[in-house]
Amino acid sequence: MRILIFATVRKDQHRYCIEIAYKGSNYHGWQIQDNAVTVQELIDKALTTILRQEVKTTGCGRTDTGVHARQLFAHFDLEESNSTLDVFQIKNSLNSILPIDITVKDLFPVEPDFHARFDAVSRSYEYHVHFGKNPFLNGFSWQLRELPDVDKMNEAAQIMKEYRDFSCFSKSHTQVHTNNCDIYIAEWKWIADDRLVFFISANRFLRNMVRAIVGTLISIGNDSKKPAESIRQIIESKNRSLAGTSVPACGLYLTKVRYKDIEI
Repeated sequence: MRILIFATVRKDQHRYCIEIAYKGSNYHGWQIQDNAVTVQELIDKALTTILRQEVKTTGCGRTDTGVHARQLFAHFDLEESNSTLDVFQIKNSLNSILPIDITVKDLFPVEPDFHARFDAVSRSYEYHVHFGKNPFLNGFSWQLRELPDVDKMNEAAQIMKEYRDFSCFSKSHTQVHTNNCDIYIAEWKWIADDRLVFFISANRFLRNMVRAIVGTLISIGNDSKKPAESIRQIIESKNRSLAGTSVPACGLYLTKVRYKDIEI
């Protein structure tokens, strides 16, 4: 159930929120880039075409090249003569012209000060791995040859929740004011006999953070000489080179974004 927020705004401007999902394999991430096709670029072009005015969206965050999203929100402003916009028709029109691997799930009005990025209180990701060749998971999950120690990986994942500074998992030279994050959930679960998923939720994530965490946990799970407690040294070092390799993008999904005043 979603609580719609109908805005009281200036006559000439109204703010809307759009919920989308996409398979990221064919795109260089969400955010617009020079000389690369991105999801945001195609969304903005589709909105501009249908609404007949230039539209620029602001996303709730960014996903890297090849990463998928089951739920991503963005807001945009429209200059209109009235506040009656047939959002159902606009949603259907968007889905008719967007590529098959991008879908608009919802479109609704919000308060004029709503911000898709800064108003988000938590974000959730999943990372999928599988064992054994499976053509139906190709591009949607990362195939592992060896079964790691899942119990030890979960023990290390719980230790992570004791920390806030995750500089060791951040991509270098990112323009952020802090590397502090509050992790609420970090857990590996079997979803089938040959499929393992890492679930993680936090108030915010650093660039490449989830893929670096997964690589680090799998490294610990594959090394009998590395105890779960070794993750403390990695985190406390604040050194990216001590953490594990960044795992492939194909297994990563942005799955849920939560807002304080909007129930979705």
